[in-house]
Amino acid sequence: MEKVVELINSIVWSNALVILIMAVGLFFSFKTKFLQIRHLKEMVKVMLDRNASKTGVSSYQALLMSIAGRVGIGNIAGVATAIGLGGPGAIFWMWLMAFIGMATSFVESTLGQIYKEKKGDEFRGGPAYYLSKGLGKKWYGSLFAITIAFAYGVLLTGVQSNGITASFSTAFNIEPIITTVFICILVGIVIFGGVKRFAKFSEIVVPFMALAYILVALLIVVMNIDKLPSIVALIFSSAFGVEETFGGIIGAAIAWGVKRGIYSNEAGQGTAPHAASSADVTHPAKQGLVQALGVFIDTIIVCSATAFMILITGKYNVENPNGGFLVNNIGDTEIGVGYTQLAVDSVFNGFGSIFVAIAVFFFAITTLLFIAYVAEINFVYIFGDNQIYKNILRIIVILSTFYGGIVSANLIWAIADIGVGLITWINVIGIFLLRKPVLNTLKDYEQQRAMGIDPVFNPIKLGIKNATFWEERNSQIEKEKRSL
Repeated sequence: MEKVVELINSIVWSNALVILIMAVGLFFSFKTKFLQIRHLKEMVKVMLDRNASKTGVSSYQALLMSIAGRVGIGNIAGVATAIGLGGPGAIFWMWLMAFIGMATSFVESTLGQIYKEKKGDEFRGGPAYYLSKGLGKKWYGSLFAITIAFAYGVLLTGVQSNGITASFSTAFNIEPIITTVFICILVGIVIFGGVKRFAKFSEIVVPFMALAYILVALLIVVMNIDKLPSIVALIFSSAFGVEETFGGIIGAAIAWGVKRGIYSNEAGQGTAPHAASSADVTHPAKQGLVQALGVFIDTIIVCSATAFMILITGKYNVENPNGGFLVNNIGDTEIGVGYTQLAVDSVFNGFGSIFVAIAVFFFAITTLLFIAYVAEINFVYIFGDNQIYKNILRIIVILSTFYGGIVSANLIWAIADIGVGLITWINVIGIFLLRKPVLNTLKDYEQQRAMGIDPVFNPIKLGIKNATFWEERNSQIEKEKRSL
């Protein structure tokens, strides 16, 4: 089975996908005049709006929901994998993907807001909606919905549960089956509660877990501050093949940096727009800017924290594609969570394994819940808002979570990569084709901000069709004005 998975992976994650992701990210960076720099202050300002409405969730809650999805096992085990297979230079390419990915995330999240729909007291949206309504191609939206429902409902849940069971086994010597059962019970409680319960859970857990993790990373860096300049130099020199040790794996550095960067920050995957669509805002660009900031938080801050802990303590190996190791500092330690546990433990003896296991638990469990949420949105898109069908999907998610917790880490990562690659192909092509409505929306937002008013979205004014929610909202506002 592993050989079949590897073959499919090599096709899905060919150089063509890497080039496509980078090209589209650069295109949107230039077309938006590098909004990731120009509007950084605006991103923070909009993010701080924590007022939730009775319909949907607040902009802040939507950000935390998406960060819950982004900040997961990829920020710990994923970074270790990038270093172990691509060398320290892979971190530079993760940073680059995050920078251009901020523009990509803005585009897809703004599209999610433009074409969202109201279902009861919640908003639903995402690539299935904007590919269908924006491009006028129902089949393309359905293709994405089917692919991500399968990828997220079946393929990706296992990575998160696998990371938790592996770290708990190392730290607490708990059998994977016991940890897995506990995870499944917790996930079941939350996903049967709906989006608002998940939003509230994320609002409490996400800031706590991220801040604690970053604090420990900062302590380790400060305690080894004399090594920091050489580590930064190593990352840059290895990224371009200048460092002699890693000169022969520059291709692997780029490939693994891009792949793990995309897996971690999710820019281009089409996952963040699901959370973005749930927010109740006055203009789609607001949530697009907030979600762009989420990419920065995920990779530039959290992933960098992991990378610096591992590299500054030297607790890593780098595999040689031709066999053996280019660097072997930690024996036969399996690539993944173990690198980070050893790194923290080398500074805080006896604390590292336990702390990282707890961090992995919080990171992974919130990501797992976000995965379930995204799978459900697309399942509903395909089959309708049928409670029986939704419960069937939730059971499938729990079962796949259970399976992932008890199988090989290498296999489950390879399976997850296939899922990520497939949805990224579909979404990145789609958002490039939908560039015009997004760029017009950004221009409209900037013009209103320049006038000193709180931007309000009117799709008809911009010539954007099928933005039914916004058309209905504006129509209702006009009726209320006339009745006064």
